[in-house]
Amino acid sequence: MKRHETLPLVPITRGAGVWLFDADGRRYLDTVSSWWVNLFGHCNPRINASLTDQLGKLEHVMLAGFTHEPVVQLSERLRELAPVGLGHCFYASDGASATEIALKMSAHYWRNHGQSEKSQFISLANSYHGETLGALSVTDVALFKDAYGVLVRQNSTVPSPDWRDAASGESAEDYALRCAAALETHLQQHHSQLAAFIIEPLVQGAAGMAMYHSAYLRRARELCRQYGVHLIADEIAVGMGRTGTLFACEQGGIAPDFLLLSKGITGGYLPLSVVMTTDAIYQAFYANEVARGFLHSHSYTGNPLACRAALATLDIFAADDVIAANQRKATRFNQLAAPLREHPKVKDFRNTGMIWAFEVETPHRDFAQRCFSLGLQHELLLRPMGNTVYFMPPYVISEEEFRMLVTHTLTIIEQLT
Repeated sequence: MKRHETLPLVPITRGAGVWLFDADGRRYLDTVSSWWVNLFGHCNPRINASLTDQLGKLEHVMLAGFTHEPVVQLSERLRELAPVGLGHCFYASDGASATEIALKMSAHYWRNHGQSEKSQFISLANSYHGETLGALSVTDVALFKDAYGVLVRQNSTVPSPDWRDAASGESAEDYALRCAAALETHLQQHHSQLAAFIIEPLVQGAAGMAMYHSAYLRRARELCRQYGVHLIADEIAVGMGRTGTLFACEQGGIAPDFLLLSKGITGGYLPLSVVMTTDAIYQAFYANEVARGFLHSHSYTGNPLACRAALATLDIFAADDVIAANQRKATRFNQLAAPLREHPKVKDFRNTGMIWAFEVETPHRDFAQRCFSLGLQHELLLRPMGNTVYFMPPYVISEEEFRMLVTHTLTIIEQLT
């Protein structure tokens, strides 16, 4: 909060499409989808209508001994859309909660199968899976983790297949397979203690939008199956079309044991997360003994309003053929972004689906803060991570708006290099 002595909070009063408007009428292009959640624009009329309809019927009821139409419909829709075999849904309120649920469910599965020693987890170097204590145990970002180290269980990491770390002349695919070989070595040595491997498919968000080849996903799936370790796909940030397919796992042709969804699942309207899993894992908890059941609950699990927002979001995907439209947009936007890619101070320009990122060579150690402040002056909401600038705009961004984003970002870079 001390920063706000010199950088006042921006009071937002309304939103429309990709734009946010403050109390003085200034507008800001929401280039980061309000932390990666908004898909179809602020105040989307179709999602608004669904929520208005639901408000007149049921705002909430607990799912302990009860159910309701929106949660049943959403579960069925997700089962139809998700990779084959993921037919069961467990609901919570946010991404970190989804991570906690998946970790607990995996370890409890092995306990119910008489293998309680399988209670450790592995994740990728520089991974991020949330900031609750269990999620921090598989997060490898020092800024978030170090202050709470004494409270957090320590797990291991394996090398990230981030193609920026490839050797000179080494392709992204070859580097991904080299990192997969390191994963295999770790699994060979520790599989008897490992419950699961958790991974952000294709793009590691908090690692600075680290992108990698889908060959790593395929090999990780094979290795986890070979060594009896669950594979958890954290698609909290990269799911719901963000990487160019509805689920990032599709690009590796894999079905994980757990699929985590949140953020964009409600189009950026309401908190909701879901852990999808398989019949085999569900059956491990299907028993008369309470202690064998999965012991986890949230007061707002499967909230009807959030489920209706999610259903409206899925309706838009279907009605507007969003995945195909986004693929066309990404191709065009890459052309519009050529001046950024070719700027002498821009390094490692990269794109996956509707995510763009690059590093800026700058003398300013406080580049992120300066870029954010200058962005506001140029009608942009930018939130760099270190010297990594990224765009994750709502899917409804127009060609004209993206061109403006590129032009104004170039102006900011010129002022900071």
